[in-house]
Amino acid sequence: MTYIEQYRSHTLQAIQSIPLESVDQAIAWFREARAAGRRIFVCGNGGSAANASHFACEMGKGASYGRPARFRILALTDSVPIITAYANDVGYEAAFVEQLKNFAQPGDLVVGLSGSGNSLSVVRAIEYANSAGCRTITLTGYDGGKLGPLGQLHIHVDVPHIGRSEEAQLVVLHMISYYFMEEPLSVQPGA
Repeated sequence: MTYIEQYRSHTLQAIQSIPLESVDQAIAWFREARAAGRRIFVCGNGGSAANASHFACEMGKGASYGRPARFRILALTDSVPIITAYANDVGYEAAFVEQLKNFAQPGDLVVGLSGSGNSLSVVRAIEYANSAGCRTITLTGYDGGKLGPLGQLHIHVDVPHIGRSEEAQLVVLHMISYYFMEEPLSVQPGA
């Protein structure tokens, strides 16, 4: 078996291990957040930051444009000036939590992404979100790390490879976003 065949095989195994019942629960929480006009925040580092931005775009445009109910979603990864200011002046672990302190309110939804589960900036954000009365979802690989158990809903794909972890993460995020993008308009907004 070639490297590429092996990689594909391992990626397919990771995708097969996605806990679908947890993804269904996440979809229900997103539906409730949309219906209640709650804010949704998503954050991650590196590849998970890219996934967070991609997901916010899909939910904020693809799952909202032309629909009677819209998602109020922001990726905390998208303001380079704010992130670098906190990283420089306070410490990188404050980059997301301090943004949440500005905007998050009880009942909002906060999603933390981490391939390893040990990204301190994301851990701090979820710790704060829990203390502020937000709903929290964590999406992790490896053994879930410190982040996984902090989520009120933990979507864990047990794969010890950062690339495959991020690929599975993106599949989960696509399951959620495409559920709403392909949802018939007749099912909106409270369904």
